[in-house]
Amino acid sequence: MPKLDLSQIPARDGTSYPGRLAACVAGRSAQPLGDAGGLSQYGVNLVHLEPGALSSLRHYHMEQDEFVMVTAGALVLVDDQGEQAMNPGDCAAFPKGDANGHHLINRSDAPASFLVIGTRTATETAIYSDLDMMVQVADDISSYTRKDGSPLTADQIGDET
Repeated sequence: MPKLDLSQIPARDGTSYPGRLAACVAGRSAQPLGDAGGLSQYGVNLVHLEPGALSSLRHYHMEQDEFVMVTAGALVLVDDQGEQAMNPGDCAAFPKGDANGHHLINRSDAPASFLVIGTRTATETAIYSDLDMMVQVADDISSYTRKDGSPLTADQIGDET
């Protein structure tokens, strides 16, 4: 595969988070580099965070390894050990099944970016550390429930009924 032209790979906004939880990742976009390069065994995304944006809600994966490397700007890694500054070249690894909930936050006044590489599996379960929520993914469909598998309620996801 020839060199990828980042200017030709559109960035995707949005999330599958239910209800108003989707607003938690406003200011995040991702360029699917692995898809653009035809990769099938692992995903590679260049994620861009505007000032104040979160990469995700704090979570960990049951079936997929995840690796991040800051490529531009200044970010803060928040995990179960606390907060750590992350600058270009800084990396973090999250093995599948390690219950260390994590995410990145851009607390600076400038855009920042990081590369995320992760295993592609047919199914996945992710647990959200700060919420009574998990997601199960199969056939590219995300199903959000409480951690015990029971349905989410409107007050948990900020929906009004």
